[in-house]
Amino acid sequence: MQRRKAIQILSSAFILPSTASLSAKSEKPDKWNMAFGLNGFASGTHKYQKNYPIWEILDFASRNGFEGIELEANWPMGGYPRTEETERIHALRRLYDGFGLQIFSIQLGVAQAFAPEAEARKAWLDEFRDRARFAQAVGCACVGMWPGGGLRGQTMDEAIDRLSASFHEAGKIAGDLDLIAAFEIEPPFVFNTEAHLKRIHAQADHPNLKIIYDPSHYDLMNGSTGKPHEMLKRIGVENIGYIHFTDADGTLRDGGTSKHLPCGDGHIDVPASLQTLYDGGFRGWFMVDPWEIPDPYDACMKAKRAVDKFFRM
Repeated sequence: MQRRKAIQILSSAFILPSTASLSAKSEKPDKWNMAFGLNGFASGTHKYQKNYPIWEILDFASRNGFEGIELEANWPMGGYPRTEETERIHALRRLYDGFGLQIFSIQLGVAQAFAPEAEARKAWLDEFRDRARFAQAVGCACVGMWPGGGLRGQTMDEAIDRLSASFHEAGKIAGDLDLIAAFEIEPPFVFNTEAHLKRIHAQADHPNLKIIYDPSHYDLMNGSTGKPHEMLKRIGVENIGYIHFTDADGTLRDGGTSKHLPCGDGHIDVPASLQTLYDGGFRGWFMVDPWEIPDPYDACMKAKRAVDKFFRM
């Protein structure tokens, strides 16, 4: 009995490291949920005067293996329904369901979230609550937020403090609805540095308040080196809510935001970004962001092929 017991103990000693290794590997995602944003098609309509019928876009997504779509406010027709507009919400969800697609997120402006006036910030939270309820009703997992707008007589410290407080409350609202609220800052915004991003997120301090990873913006904030994954590591993959993916060349487009390019057409180390996300255990929605790219269909396919190739390897 003693000899048999010893053999069992020795066998366990050799088996345990292998089991631990398999357990660690199982924590890595098998895939990401692939999506793209209507923002690229909306910007193409305005900037390049192109026509993108919504049924054509959704058919393209369905045929090419995409699982979700992020809505764009006021495009293609009208704004988001209010929570009480149940028939409009039902019709919108039925459209996307018909193509086997999930509306995984909506885009929201956030200028009033850091307004100097307390009444304006309260009104923004009331509006956010309604928009979050709409997002839940239409089947979303996330709500995206972009804090553009000027300081309006505030100091930077005051603006960050007010924005962070609003974001904390937005995190609470999102959490109650089983949503992730995620935000993004861009080079033209008043909040446009890695330090700003970290401080806003840390001060907001809510588990349902996350950050959006967009390589084009991270690249500029990281010195236009083509290595936005370096900043991603410093931010922490665990703090990322979802992805807005694009290639870039480290410049601004026509004085606007970071130039977005199809994967492989810029200087971003795309495989390094994917590897960093994978190693960090990122799970969830990986959205292609074709903002102001002349051919958004081409951008969507190039990014999807890059992700598919990564997981095959």
